[in-house]
Amino acid sequence: MRFTDLLKTAVLLFSASGTVLAAVTILGATSKSDTSLIYFSLAWWGTATLAGIFLGRRMRVTEGIAKLLTDARTTPMLPEVEPGRIIFNRLWLLAVLTIVAGGVAWLVPQVPAVATGYAILAGLGWRRQSSAVLAIEQRDGVQFYVEPTPPLAATKLIRAPGYRKLDTLREPARRPGSPV
Repeated sequence: MRFTDLLKTAVLLFSASGTVLAAVTILGATSKSDTSLIYFSLAWWGTATLAGIFLGRRMRVTEGIAKLLTDARTTPMLPEVEPGRIIFNRLWLLAVLTIVAGGVAWLVPQVPAVATGYAILAGLGWRRQSSAVLAIEQRDGVQFYVEPTPPLAATKLIRAPGYRKLDTLREPARRPGSPV
């Protein structure tokens, strides 16, 4: 699976998790008639949104992703594409967070309220990472793939040959036989 696709998928899944947890929080808070929790949640979610927009504003990779890119193993062949397995192995903790926080919403609705803010923050903070990695790939003429690893192992990347983005021609094309 291409690393840029994993980053895009992670942003979508964090956003989906935040949406589900927000809905469960509101349902849990209204079932207990806890309006102060709803106001707290809205303030926390607004703060997380502003922080995520601020953190994700630049078109530059984060330090962690930059380290992954520099430590990538080079290979001349394309790796096996196993998107389902790679997504599960890399984002299983998000699924556990969503299920556990959503499951306790009826007893303690504060838990999904806080988890929603973190999901919003992560989704908005990573929203431009795939574009930054794609720019690096085009500049260097490589493609980064996620190496299949066990769920608890660190993420590893593979650098494979790709297509280099060519700059536009500096001189206009000339017809054969025309004066120089």
